[in-house]
Amino acid sequence: MLQLFHQYFSIRKSIFILGEAILIYCAVAMASFALTRHEMSFSVLLEIAWWKIFLVTVVAQLSLYFDDLYEVQPVGNLLELGTRLVQSIGVTSIVLAVIYFLWEEAMIGQWIFFVSIIFVIFFIVSWRFLYAYAVKKKLLTEKALIVGHGELAKDLLEEIKSRGDITYDVSLLIGQENGDCSLKELRGIPIRYGFENLCDMAEKEQASSIIVALDQKRGVMPYKELLNCKVRGISIIDGESFYERITGKLLVERINPSWLIFSDGFAKSMFTRLTKRLIGLFLSVVMLILLFPLLVIVAIAIKLDSKGPVLFSQERVGENGEIFKVYKFRSMREDAEAVSGPVWAEEDDPRITRVGRIIRKLRIDELPQLWNVLKGDMSFVGPRPERPYFVEKLKTKVPYYKERFAVKPGVTGWAQVKYPYGATEKDALEKLKYDLYYIKNMSLFMDLMVLFHTVKIVLLGRGSR
Repeated sequence: MLQLFHQYFSIRKSIFILGEAILIYCAVAMASFALTRHEMSFSVLLEIAWWKIFLVTVVAQLSLYFDDLYEVQPVGNLLELGTRLVQSIGVTSIVLAVIYFLWEEAMIGQWIFFVSIIFVIFFIVSWRFLYAYAVKKKLLTEKALIVGHGELAKDLLEEIKSRGDITYDVSLLIGQENGDCSLKELRGIPIRYGFENLCDMAEKEQASSIIVALDQKRGVMPYKELLNCKVRGISIIDGESFYERITGKLLVERINPSWLIFSDGFAKSMFTRLTKRLIGLFLSVVMLILLFPLLVIVAIAIKLDSKGPVLFSQERVGENGEIFKVYKFRSMREDAEAVSGPVWAEEDDPRITRVGRIIRKLRIDELPQLWNVLKGDMSFVGPRPERPYFVEKLKTKVPYYKERFAVKPGVTGWAQVKYPYGATEKDALEKLKYDLYYIKNMSLFMDLMVLFHTVKIVLLGRGSR
């Protein structure tokens, strides 16, 4: 896997996206040259118009991204691909039309654009079927062995098999010889017992990596054999770190404190914290000014729709466990918890008002939290702020739950964009896995990724809250 700014990316998916970017750029460049070849050479064309072609490429790929065409399965059937490509090209055309209206110098020409569309569609469809063929033939995979055949190994295999963008192909599990040797396979992968010939088995399977996924390591870890493999050029990865890389979350129910202490991450540099704060101040001021008319309209709609205040304030737990008041547009009845007391909101909660249903779907109810960002109680990106009542309950039931308060809570977050709507203790555990991953790998690049995901979720009208 590729590592960039503490984030791991699938080599397969990186090749897919980068390859398509090159092809889109080439398609527009070819269309431009085809219609201007009598006026200038190809080298002169690129020298003059490279940035215009690059702009079209960026807008086109963003449109494909927002239409989920860079998800795990890039090619479904030809009809579905064609339909979604037409949608994306339509969005690309609209966005570029707006850009060209505001910035005429960026225009590439009407006929060039139309011819580019033909080339782009041909290149994208061809590339995606070629890529699908390469995936089917396992041409973009890295062979690996797993040492262990218990619960951790099972978790890893489930994640590998459920994720189409994982480039690892596990061909063999190595179990402890003096343990239970009755199991012959796990999730369709054969099991061999005994660590003595570990390197020979890895070389026979042409494995470039060995993933150590032993449930109990003390007295069992084959240090000598693993060291021998390491010096022979085989990559050794512990199971918990491998899980983190491929899932974007921490396996909190299986890691121990020493793993958290000695693993990389959890660095909160002054530069990152200061930059996050300055960006938060700038964006919150700008958005409050630009969105002021919308805020007024929403406030009037809430007032006309149901009795009660327009704004809703509630105590939440912030950084280092400090209590603060979070502000939101009221989306529920005024007496929503009069009888039940504190309860988690449900996806189709009957307490939600008519206007509330709309503003919750569009995430408009969260906009007053910009005031919390301005005050410094919250950041734009971070773990979701929880109520003290639920925090006290979850701290006793969910491991490492209090560690999520090491940073400021956010208006949006890694857990919110990666995990679907949930309001149970099991959901809280899953979201914590993502929250701790964010805290461990926090960076401005990761914040940018979260914001992109958030915009996509809002535009498509789906995702977590």
